[in-house]
Amino acid sequence: MSWLDYHAIMSDQIFVPRVPPASESELMERCRAISGKTLGQLAASADVVVPKDLRRHKGWVGGFLESLLGADAGTSARPDFTQLGIELKTLPLAATGMPKESTYVCTVDMSEYGEMPWEQSWLRRKLAKVLWLPVEGVSAVPLIDRYVGMGFLWSPDSQQAALLRQDWEELMEMLLTVGPESVTARQGEVLQIRPKAANSRMQVAGLTMDGEQTQINPRGFYLRPAFTKAILDSNKACR
Repeated sequence: MSWLDYHAIMSDQIFVPRVPPASESELMERCRAISGKTLGQLAASADVVVPKDLRRHKGWVGGFLESLLGADAGTSARPDFTQLGIELKTLPLAATGMPKESTYVCTVDMSEYGEMPWEQSWLRRKLAKVLWLPVEGVSAVPLIDRYVGMGFLWSPDSQQAALLRQDWEELMEMLLTVGPESVTARQGEVLQIRPKAANSRMQVAGLTMDGEQTQINPRGFYLRPAFTKAILDSNKACR
């Protein structure tokens, strides 16, 4: 399956919403309007300059598309589209259609691990309803020429939810019993914990195994590429 399989609907309309969408149907209409366009075309319509590459602009694509679609959460601990309870996740794809990297979901709250049940976890709430937005991620293609695919809404089915819960509970238990430094990206079937900082000097509040306050490097929850690829394939099969 190639990247072109995810191009889906092409639209001649380009518009730049300045207010959040009022409904899911309005949000999906906006997705249709940007589907099949390059980042350069969309940026020109919004009077935005596309960086040459992402080496010094990590997160630019996601932030730009959030703005374009009317996401309003900013940096607050809420879903990107606050009125709709929908989180936006861009998904860079290789030429084969395989996600190029793990997908960041949220930070690990290092001060509360071991105290919060799955049902109340920020991870579960962030993944309750997701707008996946495939984006061409072929390294040989200049960023300005990369295409945006057709977004689709997804919520975990019972099997996916069970896998996420199992990984989350096991990883949180490991944080509590062996400490964050011993938890690596190798653990977890569909979910992994990885460092989430620009450099190793950045630190946040955390707890030792004895419950003492300490400073540690921040970490984040990430979905493995095989898991997000299965989500993409399931959506294509449902069309």
